Amino acid sequence: MSGPGKDETESGQIHSSEERVPAVKSGDEVLQIIRKGAEFTQELLKENERLRYRLVQAEEENFSLKKASVEGVSGDELSKLQNRLESLETEKKQILERFKQVEDENKDFANRYLEIENENNNLANLYIASYQLHSTLDFKEVLRIILEIIINLIGAEQFAVMMLDEKTHQLNAVASEGIEKEDVPPIILGTGVIGNVAKTGESYFKEDLSHKGTIDLSDPIVCIPMTIKERVIGVIVIYNLLQQKDKFTNLDYELFTLLAGHTATAIFSSKLYSESERKLSTIQGFIDLLTK
Repeated sequence: MSGPGKDETESGQIHSSEERVPAVKSGDEVLQIIRKGAEFTQELLKENERLRYRLVQAEEENFSLKKASVEGVSGDELSKLQNRLESLETEKKQILERFKQVEDENKDFANRYLEIENENNNLANLYIASYQLHSTLDFKEVLRIILEIIINLIGAEQFAVMMLDEKTHQLNAVASEGIEKEDVPPIILGTGVIGNVAKTGESYFKEDLSHKGTIDLSDPIVCIPMTIKERVIGVIVIYNLLQQKDKFTNLDYELFTLLAGHTATAIFSSKLYSESERKLSTIQGFIDLLTK
């Protein structure tokens, strides 16, 4: 592998989150885009209406000139009428071309508006999901919510959540979807794609997503580190996407980054709480024995 943010293999690339993932738009920026879009739409509608009106005028004038040319006029006047007809035909052609251009611009804007709306919906869903993640300290419930988020927002079909055991330096699956958790082999820190992601803290995205079906549990299409203050506590490993999803969008990369941060915090907090509860229960047991 090469330096940070530039590591390449035949099947994919390692990317730092800062390099590959664009920043998420703030609420104010999104609103500003929507306002500009609305203003642009109004301008397109006005231009559309103006062109329609001018086209009707040109056709009426064209008809009048053609009618006059057959009612008997002098040679000079007929020549002028013919020149005027040619001029109107040229103007009509230009108006029709501009009309088509405006319609294409309107269509492009409508498509982009739908994309932005979809992005906003997905980000809103992620924020709702993150609220759910941080609303519980139950480790199993946190894992269940993480699985739902990866399925519904990322569109993953087969994946696993793996935690790093700091004593053995080994990654072990704690939850999975589409494959049995027990079938996911442990990964030694620093070995293979998954082990390297856990060691370097840099996300891995496979470039070619065309091969679906049989999966290789050592060769995922996505591997995202879960970090707490630059300390990797585990990884999210995606092996396969849903059939209707054939590529990653910029929004997906944003979701990966946000998801990794939220899941890491939620998992760390729930495990810390579980350990505290276990220690408290042990201490309470000793106290009960001593006071009997």
